[in-house]
Amino acid sequence: MSEHMDVKIDWDRCMGSGNCVFWAPGTFDLSEDGHAVVTDVGATDEDRLRIAAEGCPVGAISLWRDGREVALNEKEE
Repeated sequence: MSEHMDVKIDWDRCMGSGNCVFWAPGTFDLSEDGHAVVTDVGATDEDRLRIAAEGCPVGAISLWRDGREVALNEKEE
């Protein structure tokens, strides 16, 4: 991973399944109202962040680098 990755959650889509917390517990948590929140992006490596984003059943998690969305199916060289 060359640059810091940002993680965004679309709260309108998030249904609070908790898959992200399962795959990246250091990065995600569930708020009191059941929405996923980002607690520490640096606590999880990029591969697990990708797994967490891909595992979101409603596609509420997106990964960003340098202001551009990272395609989940692409690996950085």
